[in-house]
Amino acid sequence: MFHDFVNLLYPAVCHICEAELLKNEHLICTSCLHDLPVTSYHLDNENPVKKVFYGRVKIRKATALLHFRKKAGVQHLIHDLKYRGHREIGIYLGKWLGEELSAIPEWQNIDVVIPVPLHKTKLKQRGFNQVEDFGKEIAKAIHAEYLDDILLKVSSTQSQTLKGRLSRWGKLEETLDIRNPEKVLNKHILIVDDLVTTGATLEACAHKLLEIPGVELSVATMAITD
Repeated sequence: MFHDFVNLLYPAVCHICEAELLKNEHLICTSCLHDLPVTSYHLDNENPVKKVFYGRVKIRKATALLHFRKKAGVQHLIHDLKYRGHREIGIYLGKWLGEELSAIPEWQNIDVVIPVPLHKTKLKQRGFNQVEDFGKEIAKAIHAEYLDDILLKVSSTQSQTLKGRLSRWGKLEETLDIRNPEKVLNKHILIVDDLVTTGATLEACAHKLLEIPGVELSVATMAITD
């Protein structure tokens, strides 16, 4: 009764269109959910996410759950997650992708899930790493271990938007450090992030993790830019 009373005063609304949600809807209304541009890239390993890294770094498997388009639904979701603290969105997307990966045998040999790290200054400002819950839910679904004490961001960087890819990658790798490498020796690691655009951040993370003997890498993100 209390829950119903709270909903009466503060009705839950869709994170995309802001329409009031029905009782059987969660975070996203049925209409917006049906309109989300799902990629299904994990069903075909020769996909645009995998191709981002061709000739740059060896990635075993790669996927993104959704297509990211400016001023569209996926942008609203990621914005609400990152800048409005709606961590439930990360949980929702992680459960969604995790359930799909758990049904595909080729995704069952991942040992560890590791998030792209945030520098401690940004982590303090935001209060959480926006891919933490996403990664944890995927790890649960595929029976992998979630570890956020392996890949650390030890210095902050200015915006990399206007820099070339090679310059950007070099600068990014310099900000990263590896701790506790013994935990992931000879492991298949899934790196998770919210968005892949140029792939520079994920590439830098991958090169750093590949310094650990025997490591294999795969990538999963919430979305990929078109």
